[in-house]
Amino acid sequence: MLLEGKRIAIFNVANKRSIAWAIAQAMAAQGAELVLGYQNERTRGTVGRLAEQLTGVKAVVPCDVSFPEQVEALQETVGEKVGTVHALVHSLAFAPQEALHNPYLFTEREDFLTTLEISTYSLVALARAFMPLFAHEASIITLTYYGAEKVMPGYNVMGVAKAALEASVRYLAHDLGPAGVRVNAISAGPINTVAARGVPGFLNALELHQAKAPLKRTVESREVAAAAVFLASDLASAITGEVIHVDTGYHLMGV
Repeated sequence: MLLEGKRIAIFNVANKRSIAWAIAQAMAAQGAELVLGYQNERTRGTVGRLAEQLTGVKAVVPCDVSFPEQVEALQETVGEKVGTVHALVHSLAFAPQEALHNPYLFTEREDFLTTLEISTYSLVALARAFMPLFAHEASIITLTYYGAEKVMPGYNVMGVAKAALEASVRYLAHDLGPAGVRVNAISAGPINTVAARGVPGFLNALELHQAKAPLKRTVESREVAAAAVFLASDLASAITGEVIHVDTGYHLMGV
């Protein structure tokens, strides 16, 4: 029970195939009490029904990070529901379809700003909103992808957003370190989620990953979730500012 007595907020759960849901299941199994976020009314019912499957869910709250007032309201809402928070999981990303299908060169300004706001700046906004709620030695965990480091055709503007997200992890680790808050990212290999299928060439990326990775397979959501449990636990008390690859070794290959 690595997370017994810890209260953890996860933003956002979308559906049963999302990585955030796998993380929620793994953390609940390790004794955590959870606050689950959902984006809008369309996903509220789905997340509510999923929450009923877990023990330890203390609240299900709305959080559309494109509305600053919703992020700011979390401080009061979550504080009233659970008080102190020991970990925050940031599992949020979005890019307009046009920006994914077009070469990066032709990314429109509005699409670029939208992608960076939701996929990158939301980590900063959530971290700031939760600062008064964090317990000493709290943990912030976000999700990234290898497209932040190398060009992955079809990932386009999202790769740039993830690169900015990884840089944000390092700067936030510096800023929040004196308060005892750790900030880390998990770079997950491609997983067949609803969101991932919106990336052009995703199925080809899965095949390439399996062929080239040292373990000769793709990664599973439960393996990413296990890494999140570790980073939220006291076992990772000296780890901050890191990007931990959970990708069956794909990132170490040159060809």
